[in-house]
Amino acid sequence: MGNFEIFGLQFVGSLLVFVLVARWYVAPRLATMPLSAALQPLLLHHATRTLGMTLLVSAVVGPGVPRAFANQVAYGDLIAAVLALVSLAALRARASYAIPFVWIFNIEGFVDLLNALTQGIRLNVASAPLGAAWYIPTYAVPALVVTHIMMFSMLLKRKPGRKPAR
Repeated sequence: MGNFEIFGLQFVGSLLVFVLVARWYVAPRLATMPLSAALQPLLLHHATRTLGMTLLVSAVVGPGVPRAFANQVAYGDLIAAVLALVSLAALRARASYAIPFVWIFNIEGFVDLLNALTQGIRLNVASAPLGAAWYIPTYAVPALVVTHIMMFSMLLKRKPGRKPAR
């Protein structure tokens, strides 16, 4: 099995595990909470997206990682992390603009992940010397994808401030 196949197997395996965790454990708990409260733990998870800056650390990734790819991923993740924190602060402050900020974060963050995956496949980054950064797309990204989808689902189905039906 080559790097690309191993990468794909690890990505899909992690994605499946995170979907099951979300469906069996996380979503049922969040469904009992008001929308603003349910979004907060998911946003906290995305605040860790500063991890993407690891791609810019020469002691972690080798020089064979395309610099344009590393910059795009690292700064896209940094923007997502900042937007997640701003959205979280707005929700905690009960600001009227909180839900629109969550929408902005969720769209930017999800598009950023899709772009990183697309560019990574296009540039065959699985064959580049990713070092410890290998775990970002094969472990962290699947969890981020699942939580983005959970947020889209909540934002589309639930009204702010209204208690969910039990």
